[in-house]
Amino acid sequence: MHPELRRAYDVEMTAAMNLYDVGNFQPAFSHLARAHILGQSFPIAHARTHWWMLKVGWQRRDLVEIVGQLPRILGALLFSRVWVPKGNTGGARVPPFKSMPIPEDLQMLLDKHGRDVKTV
Repeated sequence: MHPELRRAYDVEMTAAMNLYDVGNFQPAFSHLARAHILGQSFPIAHARTHWWMLKVGWQRRDLVEIVGQLPRILGALLFSRVWVPKGNTGGARVPPFKSMPIPEDLQMLLDKHGRDVKTV
């Protein structure tokens, strides 16, 4: 991962973890969705965001999120280098193969520093 992309990913993950630690799960999840967009082409970063989404789901007792994140973690580890749905935010209530619009600030980072992977 390019250092600038890594920095942006780490900012989002740090914000998510800090919010998680104080029980602010919805804003934590929003930062995880942004981290997911930035890291989804990199297996470890991708799986890490899904792990934290699972943790948020667990804390919220959200069965849909818990059940939905388990296969996503495995998929992240196996397929991130080959194919990802562009802009997908990673939550269990979003179809896992659906491409989505990317926020402009993240798109600029990905255009400049993202991995060139096949996207749909």
